[in-house]
Amino acid sequence: MAEACFTAHGFIAVDPAATIARHAVRSLYQELALYPKPGLVSLVDTGSHEDMDASTFVRSLFSLRRYFLDIALAGAQDASFAVLRDLGIEAERRMLLATGGINTHRGAIFSLGMLCAAAGRSLSWQPADLRATMVDCWGAALSRHRGSSSSNGAVVHARHAAPGAREQAAAGFPAIFELALPTLRRTLALGRGLRCARIDTLFTLMAELSDTNVYHRGGLEGARIVRDTSLDFLARGGTAADGWEDKAVAAHRLFVAHRLSPGGAADLLAATCFVHSLGSAS
Repeated sequence: MAEACFTAHGFIAVDPAATIARHAVRSLYQELALYPKPGLVSLVDTGSHEDMDASTFVRSLFSLRRYFLDIALAGAQDASFAVLRDLGIEAERRMLLATGGINTHRGAIFSLGMLCAAAGRSLSWQPADLRATMVDCWGAALSRHRGSSSSNGAVVHARHAAPGAREQAAAGFPAIFELALPTLRRTLALGRGLRCARIDTLFTLMAELSDTNVYHRGGLEGARIVRDTSLDFLARGGTAADGWEDKAVAAHRLFVAHRLSPGGAADLLAATCFVHSLGSAS
Protein backbone atom coordinates (compact mmCIF):
# COMPACT_ATOMS: atom_id res chain seq x y z
CA MET A 1 0.00 0.00 0.00
CA ALA A 2 1.39 3.41 -0.97
CA GLU A 3 2.33 5.85 1.75
CA ALA A 4 -0.09 8.72 2.08
CA CYS A 5 -0.87 11.72 4.23
CA PHE A 6 -3.83 13.91 5.10
CA THR A 7 -3.65 17.67 4.59
CA ALA A 8 -6.13 20.51 4.95
CA HIS A 9 -7.01 19.89 1.31
CA GLY A 10 -7.63 16.18 1.63
CA PHE A 11 -5.85 12.90 0.96
CA ILE A 12 -2.63 12.98 -1.12
CA ALA A 13 -0.34 10.08 -1.99
CA VAL A 14 3.24 10.71 -0.90
CA ASP A 15 5.01 8.21 -3.15
CA PRO A 16 4.99 10.32 -6.36
CA ALA A 17 6.18 13.39 -4.45
CA ALA A 18 8.93 11.38 -2.76
CA THR A 19 10.07 10.14 -6.17
CA ILE A 20 10.12 13.70 -7.49
CA ALA A 21 12.15 14.87 -4.48
CA ARG A 22 14.69 12.05 -4.89
CA HIS A 23 15.22 12.95 -8.54
CA ALA A 24 15.67 16.62 -7.62
CA VAL A 25 18.33 15.92 -4.98
CA ARG A 26 20.04 13.44 -7.30
CA SER A 27 20.17 16.02 -10.11
CA LEU A 28 21.92 18.52 -7.83
CA TYR A 29 24.51 15.89 -6.92
CA GLN A 30 24.99 14.99 -10.59
CA GLU A 31 25.78 18.63 -11.35
CA LEU A 32 28.20 18.83 -8.41
CA ALA A 33 30.02 15.62 -9.40
CA LEU A 34 30.53 16.63 -13.02
CA TYR A 35 34.07 17.59 -14.11
CA PRO A 36 35.62 19.44 -15.96
CA LYS A 37 33.09 22.17 -15.25
CA PRO A 38 34.56 25.64 -15.99
CA GLY A 39 34.73 27.93 -12.97
CA LEU A 40 32.36 25.83 -10.88
CA VAL A 41 32.72 23.87 -7.66
CA SER A 42 33.12 20.11 -8.16
CA LEU A 43 34.44 17.11 -6.25
CA VAL A 44 37.85 17.92 -7.77
CA ASP A 45 38.30 21.57 -6.75
CA THR A 46 36.49 24.76 -5.73
CA GLY A 47 36.57 26.46 -9.13
CA SER A 48 36.37 30.25 -8.90
CA HIS A 49 35.14 30.15 -5.30
CA GLU A 50 37.09 30.68 -2.11
CA ASP A 51 34.13 30.52 0.28
CA MET A 52 32.71 27.09 -0.62
CA ASP A 53 33.68 23.58 -1.61
CA ALA A 54 31.97 20.29 -2.41
CA SER A 55 31.13 19.62 1.24
CA THR A 56 29.29 22.96 1.38
CA PHE A 57 27.15 21.86 -1.55
CA VAL A 58 26.45 18.46 -0.01
CA ARG A 59 25.24 20.09 3.22
CA SER A 60 23.09 22.41 1.15
CA LEU A 61 21.44 19.73 -0.97
CA PHE A 62 20.69 17.61 2.10
CA SER A 63 18.97 20.64 3.65
CA LEU A 64 16.72 20.85 0.58
CA ARG A 65 15.36 17.29 0.62
CA ARG A 66 12.21 18.21 2.54
CA TYR A 67 11.65 21.30 0.40
CA PHE A 68 11.47 19.33 -2.83
CA LEU A 69 8.98 16.93 -1.24
CA ASP A 70 6.86 19.76 0.17
CA ILE A 71 6.74 21.76 -3.06
CA ALA A 72 5.84 18.65 -5.08
CA LEU A 73 2.97 18.03 -2.67
CA ALA A 74 1.96 21.69 -2.91
CA GLY A 75 1.92 21.37 -6.69
CA ALA A 76 -0.32 18.32 -6.40
CA GLN A 77 -2.74 20.49 -4.43
CA ASP A 78 -2.69 23.15 -7.16
CA ALA A 79 -1.19 25.61 -4.67
CA SER A 80 -0.91 29.27 -5.61
CA PHE A 81 2.40 30.79 -6.59
CA ALA A 82 2.41 32.63 -3.26
CA VAL A 83 2.46 29.27 -1.43
CA LEU A 84 5.30 28.00 -3.63
CA ARG A 85 7.21 31.25 -3.08
CA ASP A 86 6.90 30.95 0.69
CA LEU A 87 8.18 27.35 0.55
CA GLY A 88 11.17 28.61 -1.44
CA ILE A 89 11.89 31.37 1.05
CA GLU A 90 11.88 28.85 3.90
CA ALA A 91 14.11 26.50 1.87
CA GLU A 92 16.59 29.32 1.33
CA ARG A 93 16.62 30.00 5.06
CA ARG A 94 17.43 26.34 5.76
CA MET A 95 20.09 26.31 3.04
CA LEU A 96 21.85 29.35 4.51
CA LEU A 97 21.68 27.79 7.96
CA ALA A 98 23.27 24.59 6.64
CA THR A 99 26.04 26.40 4.78
CA GLY A 100 26.88 29.11 7.30
CA GLY A 101 25.33 31.84 5.18
CA ILE A 102 26.79 30.79 1.80
CA ASN A 103 24.50 30.86 -1.24
CA THR A 104 25.00 27.49 -2.93
CA HIS A 105 21.58 26.67 -4.41
CA ARG A 106 19.42 29.81 -4.45
CA GLY A 107 18.88 29.52 -8.20
CA ALA A 108 18.15 25.82 -7.99
CA ILE A 109 15.64 26.39 -5.19
CA PHE A 110 13.67 28.47 -7.67
CA SER A 111 14.10 26.55 -10.94
CA LEU A 112 14.02 23.00 -9.55
CA GLY A 113 11.31 23.98 -7.10
CA MET A 114 9.00 25.16 -9.89
CA LEU A 115 9.68 21.99 -11.87
CA CYS A 116 8.96 19.83 -8.81
CA ALA A 117 5.66 21.65 -8.32
CA ALA A 118 4.81 21.07 -11.97
CA ALA A 119 5.70 17.38 -11.64
CA GLY A 120 3.46 17.13 -8.58
CA ARG A 121 0.58 18.76 -10.46
CA SER A 122 0.96 17.03 -13.83
CA LEU A 123 -0.52 13.66 -14.71
CA SER A 124 2.54 13.04 -16.90
CA TRP A 125 6.25 13.56 -16.22
CA GLN A 126 7.17 13.81 -19.87
CA PRO A 127 9.06 17.07 -20.55
CA ALA A 128 6.43 18.72 -22.74
CA ASP A 129 3.73 18.02 -20.16
CA LEU A 130 5.85 19.34 -17.27
CA ARG A 131 6.49 22.54 -19.17
CA ALA A 132 2.85 23.02 -20.14
CA THR A 133 1.70 22.41 -16.57
CA MET A 134 4.10 24.96 -15.11
CA VAL A 135 3.13 27.66 -17.63
CA ASP A 136 -0.59 26.96 -17.40
CA CYS A 137 -0.68 26.89 -13.59
CA TRP A 138 1.85 29.56 -12.60
CA GLY A 139 3.09 31.32 -15.74
CA ALA A 140 1.02 34.46 -15.21
CA ALA A 141 2.16 34.80 -11.59
CA LEU A 142 5.77 34.21 -12.59
CA SER A 143 5.51 37.00 -15.16
CA ARG A 144 4.36 39.39 -12.43
CA HIS A 145 6.91 38.22 -9.85
CA ARG A 146 9.70 40.69 -9.23
CA GLY A 147 11.64 39.28 -6.28
CA SER A 148 14.16 41.40 -4.41
CA SER A 149 15.35 44.53 -6.23
CA SER A 150 18.70 44.26 -4.41
CA SER A 151 19.53 40.68 -5.50
CA ASN A 152 22.52 40.13 -7.77
CA GLY A 153 20.19 39.01 -10.54
CA ALA A 154 18.02 42.12 -10.28
CA VAL A 155 21.05 44.43 -10.25
CA VAL A 156 22.52 42.69 -13.30
CA HIS A 157 19.19 42.83 -15.13
CA ALA A 158 18.93 46.57 -14.48
CA ARG A 159 22.53 47.23 -15.55
CA HIS A 160 22.89 44.91 -18.54
CA ALA A 161 19.28 44.00 -19.48
CA ALA A 162 20.27 40.35 -19.03
CA PRO A 163 17.22 38.15 -18.41
CA GLY A 164 17.40 35.96 -15.32
CA ALA A 165 15.68 32.97 -13.76
CA ARG A 166 12.28 34.68 -13.44
CA GLU A 167 12.13 35.45 -17.15
CA GLN A 168 13.19 31.89 -17.95
CA ALA A 169 10.52 30.41 -15.70
CA ALA A 170 7.74 32.67 -16.99
CA ALA A 171 8.54 31.50 -20.54
CA GLY A 172 8.54 27.85 -19.47
CA PHE A 173 12.33 27.52 -19.24
CA PRO A 174 13.16 27.60 -22.98
CA ALA A 175 16.85 27.16 -22.10
CA ILE A 176 16.00 23.77 -20.59
CA PHE A 177 13.35 22.44 -22.96
CA GLU A 178 14.46 23.96 -26.27
CA LEU A 179 18.23 24.06 -25.81
CA ALA A 180 19.69 21.92 -23.03
CA LEU A 181 17.46 18.86 -23.17
CA PRO A 182 17.82 18.41 -26.96
CA THR A 183 21.61 18.70 -26.56
CA LEU A 184 21.65 16.09 -23.80
CA ARG A 185 19.53 13.70 -25.84
CA ARG A 186 21.59 14.23 -28.98
CA THR A 187 24.87 13.31 -27.30
CA LEU A 188 23.27 10.29 -25.65
CA ALA A 189 21.84 9.16 -29.00
CA LEU A 190 25.36 9.26 -30.41
CA GLY A 191 26.46 6.84 -27.70
CA ARG A 192 28.79 9.08 -25.70
CA GLY A 193 27.15 8.51 -22.31
CA LEU A 194 25.78 10.72 -19.55
CA ARG A 195 29.04 12.41 -18.56
CA CYS A 196 29.72 13.62 -22.10
CA ALA A 197 26.06 14.53 -22.55
CA ARG A 198 26.15 16.72 -19.44
CA ILE A 199 29.41 18.39 -20.50
CA ASP A 200 27.99 19.20 -23.95
CA THR A 201 24.82 20.49 -22.30
CA LEU A 202 26.72 22.72 -19.89
CA PHE A 203 28.82 24.26 -22.66
CA THR A 204 25.69 24.80 -24.75
CA LEU A 205 24.02 26.63 -21.86
CA MET A 206 27.15 28.72 -21.22
CA ALA A 207 27.29 29.66 -24.91
CA GLU A 208 23.66 30.76 -25.15
CA LEU A 209 22.51 31.80 -21.68
CA SER A 210 22.63 35.35 -20.31
CA ASP A 211 24.00 34.19 -16.95
CA THR A 212 23.51 36.82 -14.26
CA ASN A 213 26.16 35.12 -12.11
CA VAL A 214 28.72 35.71 -14.86
CA TYR A 215 27.65 39.32 -15.37
CA HIS A 216 27.82 39.93 -11.61
CA ARG A 217 31.38 38.63 -11.35
CA GLY A 218 32.84 39.64 -14.71
CA GLY A 219 30.60 42.20 -16.37
CA LEU A 220 30.31 42.36 -20.15
CA GLU A 221 33.89 41.20 -20.67
CA GLY A 222 33.37 38.18 -18.42
CA ALA A 223 30.20 37.29 -20.32
CA ARG A 224 32.13 37.52 -23.60
CA ILE A 225 34.86 35.19 -22.31
CA VAL A 226 32.31 32.60 -21.21
CA ARG A 227 30.34 32.80 -24.46
CA ASP A 228 33.35 32.74 -26.82
CA THR A 229 35.14 29.95 -24.94
CA SER A 230 32.00 27.81 -24.93
CA LEU A 231 31.24 28.45 -28.59
CA ASP A 232 34.82 27.48 -29.48
CA PHE A 233 34.52 24.22 -27.52
CA LEU A 234 31.29 23.36 -29.30
CA ALA A 235 32.57 24.41 -32.74
CA ARG A 236 35.44 21.93 -32.33
CA GLY A 237 32.89 19.16 -31.82
CA GLY A 238 32.32 19.27 -28.07
CA THR A 239 32.93 15.91 -26.44
CA ALA A 240 33.10 14.25 -29.86
CA ALA A 241 36.47 15.94 -30.53
CA ASP A 242 39.80 14.33 -29.77
CA GLY A 243 41.29 15.89 -26.63
CA TRP A 244 37.99 17.43 -25.55
CA GLU A 245 38.78 16.89 -21.89
CA ASP A 246 42.02 18.90 -22.09
CA LYS A 247 40.09 21.68 -23.82
CA ALA A 248 37.44 21.67 -21.08
CA VAL A 249 40.12 21.77 -18.36
CA ALA A 250 41.76 24.72 -20.13
CA ALA A 251 38.39 26.52 -20.12
CA HIS A 252 38.11 25.77 -16.41
CA ARG A 253 41.51 27.32 -15.71
CA LEU A 254 40.67 30.37 -17.81
CA PHE A 255 37.41 30.95 -15.93
CA VAL A 256 39.15 30.54 -12.57
CA ALA A 257 41.83 33.04 -13.60
CA HIS A 258 39.06 35.58 -14.32
CA ARG A 259 36.96 34.54 -11.27
CA LEU A 260 34.05 33.58 -13.53
CA SER A 261 31.43 31.15 -12.27
CA PRO A 262 28.49 30.33 -14.57
CA GLY A 263 26.18 29.34 -11.73
CA GLY A 264 23.04 30.02 -13.73
CA ALA A 265 24.12 27.49 -16.34
CA ALA A 266 24.91 25.01 -13.56
CA ASP A 267 21.44 25.44 -12.07
CA LEU A 268 19.81 24.83 -15.45
CA LEU A 269 22.05 21.83 -16.06
CA ALA A 270 20.78 20.31 -12.81
CA ALA A 271 17.21 21.13 -13.85
CA THR A 272 17.82 19.48 -17.23
CA CYS A 273 19.16 16.36 -15.52
CA PHE A 274 16.00 16.36 -13.39
CA VAL A 275 13.62 16.69 -16.35
CA HIS A 276 15.47 13.99 -18.29
CA SER A 277 15.66 11.47 -15.44
CA LEU A 278 12.07 12.05 -14.30
CA GLY A 279 10.77 11.63 -17.85
CA SER A 280 12.79 8.44 -18.24
CA ALA A 281 11.35 7.08 -15.00
CA SER A 282 7.71 7.62 -15.97
